[in-house]
Amino acid sequence: MLEVKSQSESGPARSDLQEGLSIAEAARRTGVSVHTLRYYERAGLVVNPVDRTTGGRRRYHQLDLDWITVCTKLRATGMPIKTIRQYAQLVCAGRGNEQERLSLLEAHRAEVTAKLAELQENLELIDHKIDVYRGRLAAGDADQLWAPNRHANAH
Repeated sequence: MLEVKSQSESGPARSDLQEGLSIAEAARRTGVSVHTLRYYERAGLVVNPVDRTTGGRRRYHQLDLDWITVCTKLRATGMPIKTIRQYAQLVCAGRGNEQERLSLLEAHRAEVTAKLAELQENLELIDHKIDVYRGRLAAGDADQLWAPNRHANAH
């Protein structure tokens, strides 16, 4: 079961999802390219085989769109394709491996948290530099800020 908040849809959007969406429409709705959707399928990142029309064209349903969203969010947080594939395989395997899924997600969360802490530290340095420049510009002595003299040792 995919834990994604359901949206109550009615009208054409609802029937489109029941019939299935073209790859172009699925790409538009998920915010990824057609190439990325095909790649996800080739790379083994999808949890269900993508439905096909009698003519062989891909048809995406809400579960597919929801899973693509999960994959893109995991990827956006730096999860390697190999790990997303492993997660997808665990989901595809069905019940009984929930502890493995949890461990995988907890390990990734720890990595994301560490990266956020590193980014926060870097942001603090940037904020400090901004404050220095603003202060020096306001005081009128910004030209006194340190700058290396590239020609100091030139003859």
